[in-house]
Amino acid sequence: MQPDHDVVISANLEQNDLRINPSPQPDFQEILAARYARRDWLKSTLATGLGLASATAATTSTPTRAADSSGESTLKFTEVSHGIDQTTHAPPGYLTQVVIKWGDPILPNTPPFDPAKLTVAGQLGQFGYNNDFLAFMPLPAGSGNSTRGLLCANHEYTVPYLMFSGYADKMDAAKRLTADQVAIEQAAHGHSVVEIQRQNGVWRINTASPYNRRLTATTEMLLSGPAAGNVRLQTHADPTGTRVLGTLNNCAGGVTPWGTVLTCEENFDSYFGGKLADCGDEEIIAREKLAQLRIGIKGETDFAWSRFHDRFCLDKEPREPNRFGWVVEYDPYNPASVPIKRTALGRCKHEGCTVVVSHDGHVVAYTGDDSRGEYLYRFVTKEKYNPADPAANQHLLDEGTLSVAKLTADGKLRWLPLVHGSGSLTADNGFDSQADVLINARLAGDAVGATPLDRPEDIEIHSPTGRVFVMLTNNASRTLAGVANPRVKNVHGHILELHPPTAEGGFNHTADEYAWDLFLLAGDPGNPEHGAKYHPDVSANGWLSCPDNCAIDPQGRLWISTDGAPYTAKMADGIYATDITGPGRALTRMFFRAPTGAELTGTCFTPDGNTLFVSVQHPGDEESPQRMARSTFDEPSTRWPDFDPAIPPRPSVVAICKEGNGMIGN
Repeated sequence: MQPDHDVVISANLEQNDLRINPSPQPDFQEILAARYARRDWLKSTLATGLGLASATAATTSTPTRAADSSGESTLKFTEVSHGIDQTTHAPPGYLTQVVIKWGDPILPNTPPFDPAKLTVAGQLGQFGYNNDFLAFMPLPAGSGNSTRGLLCANHEYTVPYLMFSGYADKMDAAKRLTADQVAIEQAAHGHSVVEIQRQNGVWRINTASPYNRRLTATTEMLLSGPAAGNVRLQTHADPTGTRVLGTLNNCAGGVTPWGTVLTCEENFDSYFGGKLADCGDEEIIAREKLAQLRIGIKGETDFAWSRFHDRFCLDKEPREPNRFGWVVEYDPYNPASVPIKRTALGRCKHEGCTVVVSHDGHVVAYTGDDSRGEYLYRFVTKEKYNPADPAANQHLLDEGTLSVAKLTADGKLRWLPLVHGSGSLTADNGFDSQADVLINARLAGDAVGATPLDRPEDIEIHSPTGRVFVMLTNNASRTLAGVANPRVKNVHGHILELHPPTAEGGFNHTADEYAWDLFLLAGDPGNPEHGAKYHPDVSANGWLSCPDNCAIDPQGRLWISTDGAPYTAKMADGIYATDITGPGRALTRMFFRAPTGAELTGTCFTPDGNTLFVSVQHPGDEESPQRMARSTFDEPSTRWPDFDPAIPPRPSVVAICKEGNGMIGN
């Protein structure tokens, strides 16, 4: 995720987080207020826990402020304390290792990292910038091996004033970056695959592995599914509308049951400059004007790319933005495979894409649109997953039904299909085909009456209970006068819990209707103004702000990473863990803390649960307390992880293991 420090409290709001949804549908907080105005929180929590949570696990608004809560939690580590400084912090008895850093070589014949001599050729063979989503793919494929595998990492975006000397901030860089520096930025975007192996308790990179590869902003990719080839995806460089250069702003992702990786394009809108009105084609202007505004494209770019590359100029390639905002699938075990943008899953600012096989064999993918007031989506494949025939699953994500969530105050969630020709999704309302519905997924959600949410981000599924957990980071910009709700401005965010119905063979993730409730309301439970709700024994260090990414460990516990806590709660972002069921339900405990300016993302476990990988993203990206100015390459607020006066802060992947080995958290 791009850092939330400019979007939560200050007036300098990032464009990607401004609410631009004009939908008249009830805001989630209105629905939430109506739901809890007539329901006791304790009864609510127990009811939606399907009888699995005991009374001691129920959430309450009067927590005990223990110095180091243990309660009835299965998590036995000593909590890390809240705070902010220049480095990371893990519990006693845990070892941290920086596995790979921005600029580390991952391909043969690649030069070592030298921040004073960055080159395009070097960056193309080096680990990219701002690693986010992580996946550990065991080697050999399908083996379940926990000591050798492929580390697959997104590289969401670049911070030029921390990458290059001499720039004061992003706007200064957007005006003055050179063509070579822009090319380095493009090479630092995308995704990396690198083989790693644990030997004698230490994770090591294999730079000679044939699996290693880089996907960048210039890697050729295919477009598939219902929108592929549509005129709205055609450009001067690609009149077929089926091939596109690169993937941008890759935030979270997912892994499929057939062993491929999904990498998701989020805030792609900020890369495009120029004015659509100057493109000279009235038909294109008429078609794209509303669509571009709805996705957040205004021609006010945060990057210098449009100064050197026509495809990022709206006046020269007005349809190029339509080629981004998709879920991209690739095979990490085949370095020659071409990544494919799966248009059937819709176009928005995808945070991630979490995949599960439903009770009847159909594959279901959940994805959130990470902006304030946007929607939660679900895709159900037309065909069923065939574990015996991998080839039969290669294009499962090209056919199926995309739906959007509508929540009601009686605790029900209904999935509204986004199918051309049904309801308001017709030519009379601007949807000429299914391609239009998918390219304009936000507009389609508006048309069918989806529920606006408070930045729906990462999603995980608890296999034993079928529950779907949705991170809702925050929405400080919303005002709802007169609504009986103490969290009119949802500064700290919350976690939504969905309950698909049970069915023979498991849980029915294809059902039209689910139940919904809340797992927790974030914020400080010791401050009544926050309106936070957790387990009663949450400690002074166990509460969190701005839930963002999440993972579920092999024992079925939820791990939550945050984005924005330094600005909403005056403490570093961190990773928190909690039981989902039993007496420790919603008893969050702080496990790991980020260095100043950073957020923690990409939480990922090895199959045995003995290693936790985490991305430390954008370390030092903040207003420097030393200078009361933006932290820069020349004067950063931290030099983590090298702490070398000649090296700037470097986004990196950290591995966390127990001393003497053993499962994380126990």
